[in-house]
Amino acid sequence: MTLTNMTIGNKILMCSATALLAGVTAFAQAPGGPGGQQPSMPSQTSPNSQQNPGAAPSLPQADGTAVTPQDFSDKAFVKQALEGGVAEVQLGQLAQQKSQSADVKQFGQKMVQDHTQLGEQMKMIAKSLEVSEPKGPSKKDKQLIAKLSALSGDQFDQEYIKAMLKDHKQDLKDFKDQAQATQNPGLQKLTQIGTNVISQHLQMIEQIAQAHNVSAQASNK
Repeated sequence: MTLTNMTIGNKILMCSATALLAGVTAFAQAPGGPGGQQPSMPSQTSPNSQQNPGAAPSLPQADGTAVTPQDFSDKAFVKQALEGGVAEVQLGQLAQQKSQSADVKQFGQKMVQDHTQLGEQMKMIAKSLEVSEPKGPSKKDKQLIAKLSALSGDQFDQEYIKAMLKDHKQDLKDFKDQAQATQNPGLQKLTQIGTNVISQHLQMIEQIAQAHNVSAQASNK
């Protein structure tokens, strides 16, 4: 283990715990967060449906309000985020078992801790949106987990680091986009928290990649 890896490993343990806890507290106090009252939108008949009798009517939700395209977008995002969170936890556990590098092991431990916390908050949003919790990771992530399970040592580190670079770049974009698009206060607050946490994770794995001579270009393949 090199001095660089030891230094990065120590930084990982000291990173975003305070920011994550503060963010989760703020989320819990948000109007649409857990314990808060979800604002309801009055049911309206759109002007277009009045002008076009053949247009498909809006589908009602359980509370009687109309389902908007953004509602479908929110639900799809929450489902995907839950699946991704489960995958990050399982991959983090795998990193602790398969890697022989302290910095990679510690990063894996942090993935388990942070994504477990984010996942619990996302489950509350899922419940409010009537989104069923996924039974496990997506098909794509299951394939990645199976691939990495067959590796160990340096081979595992190389492929795990590449996967984490790629995943966190995409996740950061997705969370930022959803934070801008959603009109759900609870989901907006949580995506803002998630954006901060994922940004910190990306900085960490970029440092680890540099220490292990893994290029950012390789992660895009």
